[in-house]
Amino acid sequence: MDRSNVITLLSNARSQDATGVWRDGEETQREIFCQVDSVSRAEFFAAGQSGLRPEYMITVFFGDYQGETRLIYNGARYAVYRTYHARTDELELYVQREVGVHG
Repeated sequence: MDRSNVITLLSNARSQDATGVWRDGEETQREIFCQVDSVSRAEFFAAGQSGLRPEYMITVFFGDYQGETRLIYNGARYAVYRTYHARTDELELYVQREVGVHG
């Protein structure tokens, strides 16, 4: 796999306060190598029927991904709407641009 691209995975540590309410903690970021491709026509139309607007299929090393649901690629923020375990050591992340988020 060509790993010339880099994405930044985003996560928030959640904790429960004294009243029992769950709160998001500070956002953490970590960079990993990946391969970025356009989504297939079939993926685009299937996701579109569910109200999604897919932009990329990002392939990462399975061991690098820890369930993050947001990422940054080329300065834009994306939400992971689906993952697929493609091969033994690769995971495909299907992403769409986060709505209402700039930069």
